[in-house]
Amino acid sequence: MKRYSLVSNRQAVAGVIEALLIVAMIATIIGTIQVVYIPEIMEQREADHMDEVSNQFSHMKAMIDIQTATESNTPIFSIVTLGSKELPYFVTVGASGQIEIVCTSNSRIEIDGVTTAASLTSIQYNAYNSYFPPGVNRQTYVLEGGGIFVDQPDGESVARVRPSLTFTEGDPLKIHFDLPVFLDVAGKNNTAGQGKCVIRTNYSHKDSADLFSVANYFRIYTKYPNAWNETFADLLGENAVVTKEDDYVQITEDSIDIDLEIRKIYVTAQIGPGWVI
Repeated sequence: MKRYSLVSNRQAVAGVIEALLIVAMIATIIGTIQVVYIPEIMEQREADHMDEVSNQFSHMKAMIDIQTATESNTPIFSIVTLGSKELPYFVTVGASGQIEIVCTSNSRIEIDGVTTAASLTSIQYNAYNSYFPPGVNRQTYVLEGGGIFVDQPDGESVARVRPSLTFTEGDPLKIHFDLPVFLDVAGKNNTAGQGKCVIRTNYSHKDSADLFSVANYFRIYTKYPNAWNETFADLLGENAVVTKEDDYVQITEDSIDIDLEIRKIYVTAQIGPGWVI
């Protein structure tokens, strides 16, 4: 007669159950990390990346200011980090970005609704994030009119660095604007991805200042009216009336005249490795 060991069978079953419990526990821990902690880690990574881009734009503006002040055509290279990669071993989504030199747009300075005093060119960076800010998958940093603005789809634009504007009280109220004008090169004006991007800038030339006598008002047509509104409101205070609309900012002074002086400073900008002379 054959005899079977019940003790051996029970030990085998217990070993299988123990292995399943360990696997279940590991799966629970990994699942908790994936659901709870990984989004927080990725949000912080993207927030750190946006801080890095902010610092890089400030550095690029400082370099351009030096070039225009010294009128030196020696090229200077600035770096912008386009995106951040996925976190290894976990299910995550990397962030990407796009940067372009915008020389043709509807952004402009207009006098009394008749005269276009200048077009506003820009270097614009769009971040396509997955975690930061929460609920928003895009942030925009733009160097426009010499200022650095930050825009989010669900909020107002803000001015991180103000454009180069000065004014003198009196009648007329005199406003002086040193306006950088970017000149792009075909095939070297945009790129996208996740790595680091090189932007080469150099001073080209400068126009003599144009003086505009403003009879009623002048307007800044822009995608970033709140940032421009902050700029002029802080600059002029009670010396003029600053009004913000959906696509422009208007500066008016009924009791005195306004003289708007604009000096255009041309800067050639190219994106990517190498450059075209």
